[in-house]
Amino acid sequence: MNPPPYAIGIDTSVTALSEADQLLQDLTARLGLPEDVIGCTHLVRDADGGRPRVALSLATGSEAAAKAARARLTAQGHRVRDGAWDQAGRAVLYPGAAALTGTLTVAELVGRSAIERVRVLGTADRPDPATRLVTREFVRPQWQDGELVLAAMPAVGGTLVPFEVPDPTPCCADH
Repeated sequence: MNPPPYAIGIDTSVTALSEADQLLQDLTARLGLPEDVIGCTHLVRDADGGRPRVALSLATGSEAAAKAARARLTAQGHRVRDGAWDQAGRAVLYPGAAALTGTLTVAELVGRSAIERVRVLGTADRPDPATRLVTREFVRPQWQDGELVLAAMPAVGGTLVPFEVPDPTPCCADH
């Protein structure tokens, strides 16, 4: 599955992924986009080397929906551009994301969502489709070569967990 063909980018001043996730979900809920929408976060920096931030993109198979979303976001004061920021976005919203709860097999995860494969960090082999993955209700795949790929890591009892954790400890939290 390649990204849907009609994408818009939304510039933000947000610097935290969790805040960007929430903003993306809020904006999408207000826009009433079709179910095929894919909403991603992108780490960006201005050409002059300015402060890094998290930009957003929304992609859909409907040109009319993308144009309407762009018009509404612009009218609300958001800085919007045509196209995604890059081809390596981190997907927050994608078909089937809501069904990825609890513990699923790799085959169930791929069968229920737009995620096309799971990559286990530190290994070259794909995981067995029967391997259990504990979702923690937080599954953030990334675009890699036109596919949504979930990075996972080994966990207790031969299971996998998504590499990205829902509530990461801030850097230097214990200093």
